[in-house]
Amino acid sequence: MTSTTPRPPAPTVPPRLIATDLDGTLLRDDKSVSQRTVAALAAAEAAGIEVFFVTGRPARWMDVVSDHVHGHGLAICGNGAAVVDLHGGPGNHRFVKVRDLAPATALEVVGILRAAAPGTSFAIERTGGVHHEPAYPPLHLDPAAGVAPAEKLLAAESDGADQPVLKVLAHHPEILPDAFLTLARIAAGSLVEITRSSPTALLEISGPGVSKASTLALCCAERGISHEEVVAFGDMPNDIEMLTWAGASYAMGNAHADVIAAASGRTAANNEDGVAAVIERILAQR
Repeated sequence: MTSTTPRPPAPTVPPRLIATDLDGTLLRDDKSVSQRTVAALAAAEAAGIEVFFVTGRPARWMDVVSDHVHGHGLAICGNGAAVVDLHGGPGNHRFVKVRDLAPATALEVVGILRAAAPGTSFAIERTGGVHHEPAYPPLHLDPAAGVAPAEKLLAAESDGADQPVLKVLAHHPEILPDAFLTLARIAAGSLVEITRSSPTALLEISGPGVSKASTLALCCAERGISHEEVVAFGDMPNDIEMLTWAGASYAMGNAHADVIAAASGRTAANNEDGVAAVIERILAQR
Protein backbone atom coordinates (compact mmCIF):
# COMPACT_ATOMS: atom_id res chain seq x y z
CA MET A 1 0.00 0.00 0.00
CA THR A 2 1.33 3.43 -0.87
CA SER A 3 2.06 5.96 1.84
CA THR A 4 -0.67 8.25 0.47
CA THR A 5 -3.39 5.61 0.69
CA PRO A 6 -5.34 5.60 3.98
CA ARG A 7 -5.05 2.41 5.98
CA PRO A 8 -8.39 0.58 5.58
CA PRO A 9 -10.36 -0.15 8.74
CA ALA A 10 -10.82 -3.78 9.70
CA PRO A 11 -14.31 -5.33 9.32
CA THR A 12 -16.25 -5.16 12.59
CA VAL A 13 -17.81 -8.62 12.06
CA PRO A 14 -15.72 -11.67 11.07
CA PRO A 15 -16.37 -12.03 7.33
CA ARG A 16 -17.77 -15.17 5.76
CA LEU A 17 -17.73 -13.98 2.16
CA ILE A 18 -15.51 -11.71 0.06
CA ALA A 19 -17.14 -10.13 -2.99
CA THR A 20 -14.77 -8.51 -5.45
CA ASP A 21 -15.10 -6.77 -8.75
CA LEU A 22 -12.56 -7.73 -11.42
CA ASP A 23 -11.50 -5.01 -13.86
CA GLY A 24 -9.79 -2.14 -12.07
CA THR A 25 -10.11 -4.00 -8.76
CA LEU A 26 -8.81 -7.57 -8.54
CA LEU A 27 -7.18 -7.56 -11.97
CA ARG A 28 -4.15 -5.46 -12.75
CA ASP A 29 -4.35 -3.16 -15.75
CA ASP A 30 -2.85 -5.87 -17.96
CA LYS A 31 -5.78 -8.13 -16.90
CA SER A 32 -3.53 -10.46 -14.91
CA VAL A 33 -4.02 -11.74 -11.37
CA SER A 34 -0.83 -11.25 -9.37
CA GLN A 35 0.73 -14.14 -7.48
CA ARG A 36 0.16 -12.25 -4.25
CA THR A 37 -3.55 -11.98 -5.05
CA VAL A 38 -3.77 -15.64 -6.08
CA ALA A 39 -2.23 -16.62 -2.74
CA ALA A 40 -4.58 -14.34 -0.79
CA LEU A 41 -7.69 -15.74 -2.50
CA ALA A 42 -6.59 -19.31 -1.86
CA ALA A 43 -5.81 -18.52 1.78
CA ALA A 44 -9.25 -16.95 2.27
CA GLU A 45 -10.99 -20.03 0.85
CA ALA A 46 -8.79 -22.30 2.99
CA ALA A 47 -9.87 -20.29 6.04
CA GLY A 48 -13.53 -20.90 5.22
CA ILE A 49 -14.26 -17.52 3.63
CA GLU A 50 -16.06 -17.82 0.30
CA VAL A 51 -14.82 -15.63 -2.54
CA PHE A 52 -17.30 -14.40 -5.14
CA PHE A 53 -16.24 -12.61 -8.30
CA VAL A 54 -18.91 -9.99 -9.01
CA THR A 55 -18.41 -8.34 -12.38
CA GLY A 56 -19.98 -6.56 -15.29
CA ARG A 57 -18.24 -9.01 -17.61
CA PRO A 58 -20.26 -11.63 -19.48
CA ALA A 59 -19.60 -15.25 -18.57
CA ARG A 60 -17.56 -15.87 -21.72
CA TRP A 61 -14.99 -13.30 -20.56
CA MET A 62 -14.33 -15.05 -17.25
CA ASP A 63 -11.36 -17.12 -18.36
CA VAL A 64 -9.07 -14.56 -16.66
CA VAL A 65 -10.15 -15.91 -13.26
CA SER A 66 -11.57 -19.36 -13.99
CA ASP A 67 -8.53 -20.98 -12.36
CA HIS A 68 -9.21 -19.15 -9.09
CA VAL A 69 -12.88 -19.92 -8.34
CA HIS A 70 -12.00 -22.72 -5.87
CA GLY A 71 -14.73 -24.88 -4.34
CA HIS A 72 -18.09 -23.33 -5.22
CA GLY A 73 -17.03 -22.24 -8.70
CA LEU A 74 -19.68 -19.51 -8.93
CA ALA A 75 -19.41 -15.95 -10.21
CA ILE A 76 -21.92 -13.14 -10.60
CA CYS A 77 -21.72 -11.75 -14.14
CA GLY A 78 -23.36 -9.00 -16.16
CA ASN A 79 -23.80 -6.68 -13.16
CA GLY A 80 -26.02 -9.23 -11.44
CA ALA A 81 -27.91 -10.49 -14.48
CA ALA A 82 -26.46 -14.00 -14.18
CA VAL A 83 -24.94 -16.38 -11.65
CA VAL A 84 -22.57 -18.67 -13.51
CA ASP A 85 -20.84 -21.92 -12.61
CA LEU A 86 -17.32 -21.67 -14.05
CA HIS A 87 -16.19 -25.19 -13.17
CA GLY A 88 -16.32 -26.31 -16.80
CA GLY A 89 -13.63 -23.85 -17.80
CA PRO A 90 -13.68 -21.28 -20.64
CA GLY A 91 -16.57 -21.80 -23.02
CA ASN A 92 -18.20 -24.44 -20.80
CA HIS A 93 -19.86 -22.31 -18.16
CA ARG A 94 -23.36 -23.07 -16.91
CA PHE A 95 -25.97 -20.45 -16.06
CA VAL A 96 -27.27 -21.15 -12.55
CA LYS A 97 -29.51 -18.08 -12.28
CA VAL A 98 -30.61 -15.55 -14.91
CA ARG A 99 -32.25 -12.22 -14.09
CA ASP A 100 -33.13 -11.03 -17.56
CA LEU A 101 -34.32 -7.79 -19.08
CA ALA A 102 -37.65 -8.05 -20.90
CA PRO A 103 -37.15 -7.28 -24.62
CA ALA A 104 -40.19 -4.99 -24.63
CA THR A 105 -38.70 -2.93 -21.81
CA ALA A 106 -35.31 -2.89 -23.53
CA LEU A 107 -36.96 -1.68 -26.74
CA GLU A 108 -38.74 1.11 -24.86
CA VAL A 109 -35.49 2.25 -23.25
CA VAL A 110 -33.67 2.22 -26.60
CA GLY A 111 -36.33 4.57 -28.00
CA ILE A 112 -36.10 6.87 -25.00
CA LEU A 113 -32.31 7.13 -25.17
CA ARG A 114 -32.32 7.66 -28.95
CA ALA A 115 -34.52 10.70 -28.36
CA ALA A 116 -32.68 11.96 -25.27
CA ALA A 117 -29.16 11.48 -26.68
CA PRO A 118 -29.09 11.40 -30.50
CA GLY A 119 -26.06 9.52 -31.76
CA THR A 120 -26.32 6.73 -29.18
CA SER A 121 -25.57 3.24 -30.50
CA PHE A 122 -26.61 0.00 -28.81
CA ALA A 123 -25.53 -3.57 -28.17
CA ILE A 124 -27.68 -6.39 -26.81
CA GLU A 125 -26.01 -8.89 -24.48
CA ARG A 126 -27.81 -12.26 -24.46
CA THR A 127 -26.85 -15.49 -22.76
CA GLY A 128 -25.45 -16.79 -26.04
CA GLY A 129 -23.42 -13.74 -27.09
CA VAL A 130 -23.54 -10.08 -27.98
CA HIS A 131 -25.41 -8.46 -30.88
CA HIS A 132 -24.85 -4.83 -31.80
CA GLU A 133 -25.68 -2.02 -34.17
CA PRO A 134 -23.38 -1.12 -37.09
CA ALA A 135 -22.30 2.14 -35.38
CA TYR A 136 -21.43 0.47 -32.09
CA PRO A 137 -17.66 0.52 -31.32
CA PRO A 138 -15.81 -2.59 -32.56
CA LEU A 139 -15.58 -5.48 -30.11
CA HIS A 140 -12.12 -6.89 -29.47
CA LEU A 141 -12.66 -9.86 -27.17
CA ASP A 142 -15.18 -11.75 -29.30
CA PRO A 143 -17.12 -11.35 -32.56
CA ALA A 144 -20.72 -10.21 -32.61
CA ALA A 145 -23.39 -12.86 -32.98
CA GLY A 146 -25.37 -10.40 -35.09
CA VAL A 147 -25.22 -6.84 -36.43
CA ALA A 148 -28.44 -4.87 -37.03
CA PRO A 149 -30.44 -1.95 -35.59
CA ALA A 150 -31.39 -2.54 -31.95
CA GLU A 151 -35.07 -2.61 -32.83
CA LYS A 152 -34.43 -5.59 -35.11
CA LEU A 153 -32.11 -7.27 -32.59
CA LEU A 154 -34.84 -7.10 -29.94
CA ALA A 155 -37.66 -8.28 -32.20
CA ALA A 156 -39.41 -11.55 -31.39
CA GLU A 157 -38.30 -13.07 -34.69
CA SER A 158 -34.63 -12.00 -34.39
CA ASP A 159 -31.72 -14.42 -34.29
CA GLY A 160 -31.12 -15.31 -30.65
CA ALA A 161 -34.61 -14.29 -29.56
CA ASP A 162 -34.81 -17.56 -27.63
CA GLN A 163 -31.90 -16.41 -25.43
CA PRO A 164 -32.64 -14.12 -22.47
CA VAL A 165 -31.41 -10.51 -22.65
CA LEU A 166 -28.92 -9.91 -19.84
CA LYS A 167 -28.28 -6.24 -20.50
CA VAL A 168 -28.33 -3.50 -23.09
CA LEU A 169 -25.20 -1.42 -23.69
CA ALA A 170 -25.51 2.17 -24.87
CA HIS A 171 -22.53 4.11 -26.23
CA HIS A 172 -22.22 7.77 -27.08
CA PRO A 173 -19.20 9.17 -28.93
CA GLU A 174 -19.30 12.69 -27.51
CA ILE A 175 -21.09 13.01 -24.15
CA LEU A 176 -18.91 12.76 -21.03
CA PRO A 177 -19.38 9.42 -19.21
CA ASP A 178 -20.89 10.72 -15.96
CA ALA A 179 -23.09 13.20 -17.82
CA PHE A 180 -24.39 10.40 -20.04
CA LEU A 181 -25.17 8.29 -16.98
CA THR A 182 -27.07 11.13 -15.33
CA LEU A 183 -29.00 11.93 -18.52
CA ALA A 184 -29.98 8.28 -19.02
CA ARG A 185 -31.08 7.80 -15.42
CA ILE A 186 -33.30 10.87 -15.62
CA ALA A 187 -34.80 9.72 -18.92
CA ALA A 188 -35.25 5.99 -18.29
CA GLY A 189 -34.18 5.18 -14.72
CA SER A 190 -37.75 4.42 -13.66
CA LEU A 191 -37.86 1.48 -16.07
CA VAL A 192 -34.46 -0.18 -15.66
CA GLU A 193 -31.18 -0.11 -13.73
CA ILE A 194 -28.53 2.00 -15.47
CA THR A 195 -24.88 2.13 -14.49
CA ARG A 196 -21.41 2.24 -16.00
CA SER A 197 -17.96 0.70 -15.51
CA SER A 198 -16.07 1.87 -18.60
CA PRO A 199 -13.88 5.00 -18.80
CA THR A 200 -15.82 5.84 -21.97
CA ALA A 201 -19.46 6.91 -22.29
CA LEU A 202 -20.73 3.33 -22.24
CA LEU A 203 -23.81 2.60 -20.17
CA GLU A 204 -24.91 -0.83 -18.92
CA ILE A 205 -28.66 -1.31 -18.65
CA SER A 206 -30.21 -4.17 -16.64
CA GLY A 207 -33.69 -5.22 -15.64
CA PRO A 208 -35.45 -3.35 -12.84
CA GLY A 209 -33.92 -4.20 -9.48
CA VAL A 210 -31.01 -6.10 -11.03
CA SER A 211 -27.60 -5.07 -9.71
CA LYS A 212 -24.45 -6.59 -8.31
CA ALA A 213 -25.83 -5.92 -4.84
CA SER A 214 -29.26 -7.51 -5.30
CA THR A 215 -27.91 -10.70 -6.86
CA LEU A 216 -25.15 -10.95 -4.27
CA ALA A 217 -27.82 -10.58 -1.58
CA LEU A 218 -29.74 -13.51 -3.09
CA CYS A 219 -26.61 -15.67 -3.15
CA CYS A 220 -25.81 -14.76 0.44
CA ALA A 221 -29.35 -15.48 1.61
CA GLU A 222 -29.08 -18.98 0.09
CA ARG A 223 -25.99 -19.52 2.24
CA GLY A 224 -27.34 -17.96 5.42
CA ILE A 225 -24.82 -15.14 5.20
CA SER A 226 -25.85 -11.67 6.36
CA HIS A 227 -24.67 -8.47 4.70
CA GLU A 228 -22.64 -7.68 7.83
CA GLU A 229 -20.54 -10.78 7.09
CA VAL A 230 -19.61 -9.61 3.58
CA VAL A 231 -16.50 -7.65 2.59
CA ALA A 232 -16.72 -6.04 -0.86
CA PHE A 233 -14.26 -4.36 -3.21
CA GLY A 234 -14.82 -2.13 -6.24
CA ASP A 235 -13.70 0.83 -8.30
CA MET A 236 -16.52 2.06 -10.57
CA PRO A 237 -20.15 3.25 -10.32
CA ASN A 238 -21.52 -0.24 -11.04
CA ASP A 239 -19.98 -1.31 -7.71
CA ILE A 240 -21.61 1.35 -5.53
CA GLU A 241 -24.75 -0.57 -4.55
CA MET A 242 -22.66 -3.61 -3.60
CA LEU A 243 -20.25 -1.50 -1.55
CA THR A 244 -23.02 0.21 0.39
CA TRP A 245 -24.84 -3.11 0.99
CA ALA A 246 -21.84 -4.99 2.35
CA GLY A 247 -20.90 -4.81 6.02
CA ALA A 248 -17.40 -3.64 5.10
CA SER A 249 -16.35 -2.25 1.75
CA TYR A 250 -13.22 -0.92 0.12
CA ALA A 251 -12.73 1.48 -2.74
CA MET A 252 -9.55 0.89 -4.67
CA GLY A 253 -6.86 3.56 -4.75
CA ASN A 254 -7.75 4.09 -8.43
CA ALA A 255 -11.52 4.26 -7.79
CA HIS A 256 -14.06 6.74 -9.15
CA ALA A 257 -14.79 9.57 -6.70
CA ASP A 258 -18.37 8.39 -6.13
CA VAL A 259 -17.09 4.92 -5.23
CA ILE A 260 -14.64 6.37 -2.70
CA ALA A 261 -17.51 8.29 -1.11
CA ALA A 262 -19.71 5.17 -0.94
CA ALA A 263 -17.22 2.69 0.53
CA SER A 264 -16.52 2.32 4.25
CA GLY A 265 -12.75 2.07 3.63
CA ARG A 266 -10.09 2.48 1.01
CA THR A 267 -7.21 0.28 -0.05
CA ALA A 268 -4.33 0.44 -2.52
CA ALA A 269 -4.84 0.55 -6.28
CA ASN A 270 -5.46 -2.55 -8.37
CA ASN A 271 -1.89 -2.51 -9.68
CA GLU A 272 -0.66 -2.53 -6.07
CA ASP A 273 -2.68 -5.59 -4.95
CA GLY A 274 -5.16 -3.61 -2.87
CA VAL A 275 -7.58 -6.52 -2.54
CA ALA A 276 -4.83 -8.88 -1.38
CA ALA A 277 -3.64 -6.33 1.19
CA VAL A 278 -7.03 -6.29 2.92
CA ILE A 279 -7.49 -10.08 2.75
CA GLU A 280 -4.08 -10.56 4.35
CA ARG A 281 -5.05 -8.24 7.19
CA ILE A 282 -8.37 -10.03 7.69
CA LEU A 283 -6.67 -13.42 7.88
CA ALA A 284 -3.96 -12.14 10.22
CA GLN A 285 -6.66 -11.07 12.69
CA ARG A 286 -8.51 -14.40 12.72
